[in-house]
Amino acid sequence: MMVKDNVWRQRRIAVPKRTSELVALIALSSTLFLFLHTRDLHSRLREMEVKLQPGDSEISANQISIEDVQSGLGAQPLMGPKRTSTESYEHLDCLDLNELNNTKRADKHVLFFNRVPKVGSQTFMQLLRRLSMRNGFAFNRDQVQRVETIRLAPYEQRQLVRLVNSYSEPSVYVKHVCFTNFSEFNLPQPIYMNVVRDPVERVISWYYYVRAPWYYVERKQIFPDLPLPDPEWLKKDFESCVLNGDRECRYIEGEYHEGIGDHRRQTLFFCGHSEKCTPFNTVGALERAKLSVEKHYSVVGVLEDVNTTLTVLENYIPQFFEGAKELYWDEMNSFKRINRNSFKPPVSEEVKEMVRRNFTREIEFYQFCRQRLHRQFHALKLSPALSTIQDSGNSL
Repeated sequence: MMVKDNVWRQRRIAVPKRTSELVALIALSSTLFLFLHTRDLHSRLREMEVKLQPGDSEISANQISIEDVQSGLGAQPLMGPKRTSTESYEHLDCLDLNELNNTKRADKHVLFFNRVPKVGSQTFMQLLRRLSMRNGFAFNRDQVQRVETIRLAPYEQRQLVRLVNSYSEPSVYVKHVCFTNFSEFNLPQPIYMNVVRDPVERVISWYYYVRAPWYYVERKQIFPDLPLPDPEWLKKDFESCVLNGDRECRYIEGEYHEGIGDHRRQTLFFCGHSEKCTPFNTVGALERAKLSVEKHYSVVGVLEDVNTTLTVLENYIPQFFEGAKELYWDEMNSFKRINRNSFKPPVSEEVKEMVRRNFTREIEFYQFCRQRLHRQFHALKLSPALSTIQDSGNSL
């Protein structure tokens, strides 16, 4: 009997470490799936109870999900009062296509998409990939990295601009990285574009994205030596994180938090690599980000305004985005599935409002980009012909 026990122990010891880690990861993922699925069912039951109450038949703008937005249902912003275009733009007659079109100011037919995480950038990236075959340009993106750095040191910026400048025209390069000014390195300016999203909805999306089981399975496949996450951390929901004042969900003005882990600051991707851009929710970072958008970016789209974004992209950057709207809607089902997180439960409006109170400048930046996008759109409608945009986009 003792001989059998010794043989059994030896066999157990001989199990490869990587196999045992994979088994543990699968078990962890299954447990998390059941936990979140049960919580999701409970949330849906609560929603059904609310809907059965009299007088609650209308859906507010804040209740529209991002899936509804992408399927064309979410035409209104996720925050603030509804405003018509005539209320938002009192001086439409003064809009100038040339002033609003930075594409003609680029020095090279290279599109630089320094994508913000969790703004639908995966969808726009796949859209560009398919458009590259249709419109005849090269598509390039950065490789998956073990640790992704978005704020680069000067020598890393120099490497980046040299890489992008090395691509033949016309080309696209896509990467999670802060705005990088090519002229500071005496190299031709590319065509800049990006997309933004309601900052509170975005931070919630990121919170559950990094907790999704498939996220860690994919990361473990690429980097096998990555440690497994703490199950308690995985199970923690956003509302509890905010209400308990956890470090991860504290949004304090002026606080520094380096790296891709600081997913809160949408402005960082437009402000740049300076240390002045790193404090959370500050006036300085906000103004730098606004200036960068106005001076350098051809288009900054808005996820909640997909139709407007696609129309502006088609007309302001036609060489790359011609036919974008048709392709997007013809293949809507496939685009909707990109990076969709079915593990994300609903978050109450009360908790969202608590977070919004600390996101004042991030919200201001989002509204600034949204207003600029609509100005570009209305300028197109005012123009008797779109030849000005088309010509400038093809004469770099």
